[in-house]
Amino acid sequence: MIIGGTSRPVYLAVGATDLRKSIDSLAALVHSTFHLDPCSAALFVFCNRERNKLKILEWADHGFWLHYFRLERGHLAWPMTATTSPQAITLRQLQWLLDGLSLEQPAAYQALRHRHVL
Repeated sequence: MIIGGTSRPVYLAVGATDLRKSIDSLAALVHSTFHLDPCSAALFVFCNRERNKLKILEWADHGFWLHYFRLERGHLAWPMTATTSPQAITLRQLQWLLDGLSLEQPAAYQALRHRHVL
């Protein structure tokens, strides 16, 4: 993945999105439906009805990136209950989705954040 960083917000557009939409339409969807700023540091992830394609909208200082992912076999473990609010996930959970796993990985180690170095 070319998306860097470890603490960026990620928002899933739960349910199916018409992936014929391009940058302007997806940015308008983020603004009008989710009431979020598409020009923020967040990643906005959209999936098609067949759950085999994703688009990720990303703002990069002077313009948008639109990442496109097509799964050759199988389906993504995408939450399909459509809502008008996005589901916030971590970059780690996004990587799980792209790897064919569900958002909930009970066996995964929890991230540790230490305040002091011993």
